[in-house]
Amino acid sequence: MEATTLVLLSLLAVVLGGFVARVTRLPLPLVQMALGAAVALSGRPAVVLDPALFFLLFLPPLLFLDGWRLPRQALQRDAGAILRLALGLVVFTVLGMGWFIHWLIPAMPLAVAFALAAVIAPTDPIAVSAIAQRSPLPERTMQVLQGESLLNDASGLVCMRFAVAAALTGSFSLGDALGQFLWLAGVGAAVGIATTWTVVRAVAWGTPRFGEDGGAQILVSLLIPFGVYLLAEHLGGSGILAAVAAGVTMSRTRLWPWQADTRLRRGAVWDMVQLAANGSIFVLLGQQLPALLAAAPATARSSGHDSAWWLLLWTVIIVGALAAMRFVWVWIALKIVGGRAGPSPDLRGVGVMALAGVRGAVTLAGVLTLPLLGSDGLPFPARDLAITLAAGVIVTSLGLASLALPALLRHWVQPPEADPEAAERRARRTAGEAALQDVERLAAILSADPSRRPAAVAAARARVVALYQAQWQASTTGAPDARDAGLDRELHRSALRAERAAMQQAGPAEGLDDGRLRRILREFDLLEASLARADNRGRHPPGDPA
Repeated sequence: MEATTLVLLSLLAVVLGGFVARVTRLPLPLVQMALGAAVALSGRPAVVLDPALFFLLFLPPLLFLDGWRLPRQALQRDAGAILRLALGLVVFTVLGMGWFIHWLIPAMPLAVAFALAAVIAPTDPIAVSAIAQRSPLPERTMQVLQGESLLNDASGLVCMRFAVAAALTGSFSLGDALGQFLWLAGVGAAVGIATTWTVVRAVAWGTPRFGEDGGAQILVSLLIPFGVYLLAEHLGGSGILAAVAAGVTMSRTRLWPWQADTRLRRGAVWDMVQLAANGSIFVLLGQQLPALLAAAPATARSSGHDSAWWLLLWTVIIVGALAAMRFVWVWIALKIVGGRAGPSPDLRGVGVMALAGVRGAVTLAGVLTLPLLGSDGLPFPARDLAITLAAGVIVTSLGLASLALPALLRHWVQPPEADPEAAERRARRTAGEAALQDVERLAAILSADPSRRPAAVAAARARVVALYQAQWQASTTGAPDARDAGLDRELHRSALRAERAAMQQAGPAEGLDDGRLRRILREFDLLEASLARADNRGRHPPGDPA
């Protein structure tokens, strides 16, 4: 009963956190962590965060969804930059920060310092998305950050695994480390791709023959990330990379026969899952903070200092060193191998990339996997210190990014990119031409059917053709600029609200049945939602992925 109450309180904190963040304009992740700490201080039993259970319940669906929604062109266009950040930057950070942390805190053994550096090296895709919701980043920057954070978890966790092994055994083999990393990445990616492709093919084969059960198909999409995660871990691969690969595979396949209503319901379900799981992660992280703060004096004494303020000082220094190393790596990558036009990279853009690399759930869950005992049966050296510093890095990096990114993004003149409106018009024109060809095809078939009246078929064909021609004329001739388009949408949305209110009264008065009335109102809602999304893209160009 206590566990159930705690889960419900955590979900309530997620909802309340969103409201508080909107009212106060405070960063949502920090608000949710504060509410989690309040739940922990309310007298409820402390939550024991089991890393294995935490990884299984929260990370697979969120990483799967991020991979699913990551634009395909980003992976193709910026694959080199993403790999340099996801692999090269992680190794650079682990090596540099490992020696730096050991120098900064001599009481922490070198192998443990490397383990801590490994868990704070990867950025967190969930934290990155949460920060971007408050401070919308340029589209290409956000896509690179998401791609990096989706792929760097495996490299960071593998580095941590070998650092722990070195701490336990006193030996390290670079060849074994590389071999295990390739095995983890290869098995994880293969399981995610193969399993998702098989499931999609099976559903695509069965739906036309036996009909569609929308609820069941949505449930299958929810089960895929958990299935590939467990299977990859069972085979010795990376479950995290399996979930990411499954999501990317879903984004690239066109075989799943979603019907329109199922797609809408699927989007609503996944949005709810994302809200609950994403918020719950930060609430759970917040619930760990009171216990860590209570143990801070003892942790400081174990490192040879009497004051717990040393922990805060070390945390700030480590976060500053992380940001500096990230800044240097990104600047070098852009200057030497990035291929960007111009004599030097945009320093403000490099600063945005450096600050946006926030740490989150993966860091804390990873550091909690440090063993309790060493190979000699004694407590694992500096374990509590590493956990406290990792938690401090999470909170500090989130706060720094939330406060500094808006200032960096303000008045930032970005390089011009291709006109997305023109690309959209061209794509709509191509799709419309394909639609008209299908209209002509079907009209010819129906006209030859003796049971159809040729005049009725011709009239229906003319109406559909006129509809598409009107859409083309609106999108190609006299197309409004961005400000006029926003005004059009504002007027259209106001008209839709008035139309909806009138329909709610006129429908019952005219004897319209409830089912038909709900269908008409749903059409109004879909159109209004489409206009709202277009307005949101106009206010925050070009934002996070769809």
